Amino acid sequence: MSKCLSLLCLFILFSCSKSGDVKKESVGLSTKYENQDYKPLIHYSPDSAWMNDPNGMVYYEGEYHLFFQYNPDSTVWGPMHWGHAVSTDMIHWEHLPIALFPDELGYIFSGSAIIDWNNTSGFQTGSEPPMVAIFTHHNMDDEREAGNNVFQYQSIAYSNDRGRTWTKYEGNPVLPNPGIRDFRDPKVFWNESTDQWVMILAVLDRIHLYSSPDLKEWSFLSEFGADLGGHGGVWECPDLFELEIEGTEQSKWVMLVSINPGGPNGGSATQYFVGDFDGKTFTTNQKETKWLDHGRDNYAGVSWSDIPDKDGRRLFLGWMSNWDYAQVVPTNEWRSAMTIPRSLHLTRVNGFEVSSRPVDELMALNKTPDVIIVNSEIKTEEVQALTLPMKTEVTFDLNATTADKFGFELTNTLGEIYQFGFDRERGLLFSDRSKSGKNDFSDKFSPQLHIASFEPSSDQLTFEIYIDRSSIEVFVNKGQRAMTELLFPSAPFDTGSVF
Repeated sequence: MSKCLSLLCLFILFSCSKSGDVKKESVGLSTKYENQDYKPLIHYSPDSAWMNDPNGMVYYEGEYHLFFQYNPDSTVWGPMHWGHAVSTDMIHWEHLPIALFPDELGYIFSGSAIIDWNNTSGFQTGSEPPMVAIFTHHNMDDEREAGNNVFQYQSIAYSNDRGRTWTKYEGNPVLPNPGIRDFRDPKVFWNESTDQWVMILAVLDRIHLYSSPDLKEWSFLSEFGADLGGHGGVWECPDLFELEIEGTEQSKWVMLVSINPGGPNGGSATQYFVGDFDGKTFTTNQKETKWLDHGRDNYAGVSWSDIPDKDGRRLFLGWMSNWDYAQVVPTNEWRSAMTIPRSLHLTRVNGFEVSSRPVDELMALNKTPDVIIVNSEIKTEEVQALTLPMKTEVTFDLNATTADKFGFELTNTLGEIYQFGFDRERGLLFSDRSKSGKNDFSDKFSPQLHIASFEPSSDQLTFEIYIDRSSIEVFVNKGQRAMTELLFPSAPFDTGSVF
């Protein structure tokens, strides 16, 4: 490893505990997970079986609800249910029974959930407002029928006991299919300016918007995106919300749209658009395609509904995988995890950019942190021992650093290595997992360097890094760029260093 000149490196561990207690006490994992290879410590993953897209994310009475695409009978995709978990901090999760099961209308595909505070739906039976889920029914029998495109439609279900039990609406589907093959993933929110519910829906390779007074009767509003953004694959899992421009009292609307394939480094990814929404139509002056995360493993993410005004954050969670290889990653009892939760921020950099930042709640894991500051030259022997899970921050002084390429690396006793860094000459961040461990399960997993263009707007370049048993998430300069990557080392990474 070559030495770097005049670097400021700041390493902060989640915990200085060497006994592993953090795995059970801080993270709340059962001891039964300790021998499961790659089971994450600070990321939500199912107790067992297959999971993909986060669904129905809603906050109510101190609980963050996470529903998700779930196949309880296999570790690969199959008949979709809505799995369910709750948390008070988005870190410690309680597994709950399956919320929605397939029925005569089909599998339960992705969707959203809201609190119907004014009981517009009429579903309320007690003193508390109902929780209402809006989701796609997918009829597999109709899909198999030659020439039949009418197999996806939108339905609703409701709960009057804080999401513990659910009743499907007898009038389903509430939004029938007009004859379009891909017609799915409704995200619903209440629009104060029009006193209507708004649904954003993925339709082929574009977006449709609908409105409703009661979540039961829907009217078409507008279409967006036929000639904008990435079109390398089908559009999925959209979201639409307003964000204040950081440092101002102004705001813009942000639309998230996941796409598969067509991501910036291959396969699945999430793009975004910044613009205006007048209650009917979303418009944007954005010409280029912008990505929420440039890594390979952040997909189908959406934001939590009904976060209290006193909190004020736009909180986001994604599925930490990629359809290129999601069903063959080397885990046994379970497959897939979610990203760490993030808050989204709108900044004026290169026009408008959405920054992703790890939520403050993650600092609760930082009991008694080790802090090492190095102001001199960093040599090979000056390395940091890793205790997972871990947060590390590395800051480079760009005025003093003369290297063309620099960054940090993880290594283990088997000589496996992962590198993340910056190529100054090309203006590229890069992630290299080609020698990070197991990758022969798919020829699409690590065939090339994963890159993201970046031009630092200050004299410092900071990498905020979250390392777990089978993943790494890097946030650059307060989340201006994010890269999320799965890693499957043959032995745990136990050393971190700067190159």
